[in-house]
Amino acid sequence: MDPLAKFIELLERAKKTPGIFEATGMTLSTVGADGRPSGRVVLLKGVDAQGLVFYTNTLSRKGRELAAHPDLALTFWWPQLESQVRFEGRAARVSDAEADAYFATRPRVSQLGAWASQQSETLRARQELEDRFAALEKKYEGKAVPRPPHWGGYRVPPLSVEFWWNRPGRLHDRELYTRARPDAPWVLTLLNP
Repeated sequence: MDPLAKFIELLERAKKTPGIFEATGMTLSTVGADGRPSGRVVLLKGVDAQGLVFYTNTLSRKGRELAAHPDLALTFWWPQLESQVRFEGRAARVSDAEADAYFATRPRVSQLGAWASQQSETLRARQELEDRFAALEKKYEGKAVPRPPHWGGYRVPPLSVEFWWNRPGRLHDRELYTRARPDAPWVLTLLNP
């Protein structure tokens, strides 16, 4: 079975499971210029045969790290399903047209926030951010909010996908799907827990 199709089935199940607040929440792990890893939760905004898509400020710490080292890991953990899915791959920017289309679907407050926040930069006081936001509300009053040039998306065609399911006695099930390149066939390997 194609692991992306298998993941989509599991994601849809997670979205319908009571108690899972944000099924699309995933830990994005990147590597800095100093070689140190960094993780944070972002939201999955699309998945298909070409890979997984998320959006962010490309000047943020994660954006800078992806520009320097596009290899990354994405991890989904759904305790209610006792399941985890890990992806590894190389991020590539989505097209401007795709980023524009997605940005247009965001709530207006989130669109303005993308302009107001200098993500990952030092903030002297909360009021500084709120003032920038208020100024942007006035600037775009009655107008569509365009996508900032520093805001975009990344597509990750996975090279590995690992499914983990909790089992009694810590005898978990682990299935690892790997491929040499994004257009190569998948190879399934079972792993010890």
